[in-house]
Amino acid sequence: WYQRRVRKQWYQRRVRETQLKKTPGGKLVYHYATKKTQVHKCGDCKLALRGIPAVRPVKLASLSKRVKTVNRAYGGTKCGKCVRSRIIRAFLIEEQKIVAKVLKAQASKK
Repeated sequence: WYQRRVRKQWYQRRVRETQLKKTPGGKLVYHYATKKTQVHKCGDCKLALRGIPAVRPVKLASLSKRVKTVNRAYGGTKCGKCVRSRIIRAFLIEEQKIVAKVLKAQASKK
């Protein structure tokens, strides 16, 4: 008797690709191929994020938060370079506001 391939959906999809493999016992079995995973990318510069595993979404849901993020502001969504540039930009904008306020105060005194 032969083993039938029975899956709920029969439409051709990438998830349902099969390969026929021979086991050490001599049986032929079907192996279902998994989709390739994509590396997580930075939201600003689109570079690959280091420290975050490239796994399928179902597997990602089972991983702990410690594994899915980096211990930093915007950890897991933006790379270190982009975070650094954001912090510097925010600091410079605040400095600019203070300088403008001081200049305005000096102008009002004269």
